[in-house]
Amino acid sequence: MSKGKWGDFFMKINKTEKVMGIYINNLNNKVRENKKNAMKKDELDFSEKAKDFQLAMEKLKNVPDIRMDKVERLKREVKAGTYNVEGRKIS
Repeated sequence: MSKGKWGDFFMKINKTEKVMGIYINNLNNKVRENKKNAMKKDELDFSEKAKDFQLAMEKLKNVPDIRMDKVERLKREVKAGTYNVEGRKIS
């Protein structure tokens, strides 16, 4: 420390170039890393189980809620009087 107008509180720092060089080098490395990370694309991989589930859900969406062929058959049987309800199947 040297005594100056501030007395003992004034301190002279030598060779700040090295400190600044290290700081700038670290800053440049961070910028390079950020550029590398910015160039990467996000990826998403689904498991085979998830793919199977998705396929099953798509197939299920294509199945109609009402099976019109069965409804029409039952209508014909009721109208013709041939529809027979079996008690064992109901209970």
